[in-house]
Amino acid sequence: MAEVSEEIRKNIEAVCRKAKEHASAVAFASEADMNAMLRAAADALRAKAAYIIAENAEDVKNCTRGAQFADRLMLNEKRIDGIAAGLEKLVELKCPVGEVLEERTLYNGLQLSRVRVPLGVIGIIYESRPNVTADAIGLCVKSGNAVVLRGSKDALRSNKAICAVVKGAIAEAGYDPEFIQLIEDGSREGATALMQMNGLVDVLIPRGGAALIQNAVRNATVPVIETGTGNCHVYFEKTCDLSMGMPILINAKTQRTSVCNACESLLVDEEFAQKHLGEIVDALQKAGVEIVACEKCRALIPALAPATEEDFAAEFLAMKISVKIVSSVDEAIAHINKYGTHHSDSIVTNDAAAAEKFLNEVDSAAVYRNASTRFTDGFEFGLGAEMGISTQKLHARGPMGLRELTSYKYIVRGNGQVRG
Repeated sequence: MAEVSEEIRKNIEAVCRKAKEHASAVAFASEADMNAMLRAAADALRAKAAYIIAENAEDVKNCTRGAQFADRLMLNEKRIDGIAAGLEKLVELKCPVGEVLEERTLYNGLQLSRVRVPLGVIGIIYESRPNVTADAIGLCVKSGNAVVLRGSKDALRSNKAICAVVKGAIAEAGYDPEFIQLIEDGSREGATALMQMNGLVDVLIPRGGAALIQNAVRNATVPVIETGTGNCHVYFEKTCDLSMGMPILINAKTQRTSVCNACESLLVDEEFAQKHLGEIVDALQKAGVEIVACEKCRALIPALAPATEEDFAAEFLAMKISVKIVSSVDEAIAHINKYGTHHSDSIVTNDAAAAEKFLNEVDSAAVYRNASTRFTDGFEFGLGAEMGISTQKLHARGPMGLRELTSYKYIVRGNGQVRG
């Protein structure tokens, strides 16, 4: 486990303690008050866009990690308007806190209810994109949670500006904003300290690449919800209709390559490949996709570059795909469960039995028949905004919307019962 200096630990502890001490300001807020906070924050983001853009420009100027990273980092009026619109969409969603999940009368007359409650203090570690700062605050407000934010050092000025604007707006609207806290320490030690704030942070959600997520899994002593990397698969079963399959594949691979629900691996039935592999390869190459392929593929098309074991497990986040020929649905399922990341996987087939076997046996958060993996998204699933896509099974799985940011407690009402 990574070592943390006492000074850094104390500084991070002070930030987390402040969030916990002020958590009641949002945990017990009415839905009307939550919505007022969100509207005030959205209005302020638009009104102070120039200030946020100026601070963000300094981050972009100092960025040394390439054009693609700088683009993810960059804010402009359109992007800030989109961030504000995201907060306004949260206003339209129902707050899950207080929802009665179950109620019944026990044999002894006790009235038992199971009710949704906030998780408490959520720690969020994330990379580059400063829009996550506002998104995370909004989700935590509408789910009644305090939040401790730790963005990357590359976006520190942007994150500070967004946080200051949002907190200022909440304060001006008449509410205590201190349930929102930003850690300004961008060091690895600072991140590790947050991962170990037992008693102050109730759950940690890392959002970013595989290295960040694995670092959290290895070093955290508070519960972690993995928002996973995405080695997502599309499988062309032998009854696949290629006129449907190719648009699904091209969309899943090329619509947006840098997201976790993009397709990274194509599996093709052996019988189907004999007839159609050439068409598939041509379409992918015309779309600008680099292909690495198994030996069976290369026996059919020798010009294809060979795929390694690492390629079959890779999240490329680029215009690149691995292709493998499989002999059966069983082999496809076994390959996905071995090399995939339990995120999103799709079968393209006209065989109902094959589809049901795939949907039941692939161990992923979202499984599809005859549709692109790109739909694994909070808004697309009708959940509104999301904190990320969980690829684990506890406490949430798939897109993490407002409900996934809550737990529950039992409320028991009696009239003098004692246990004999």
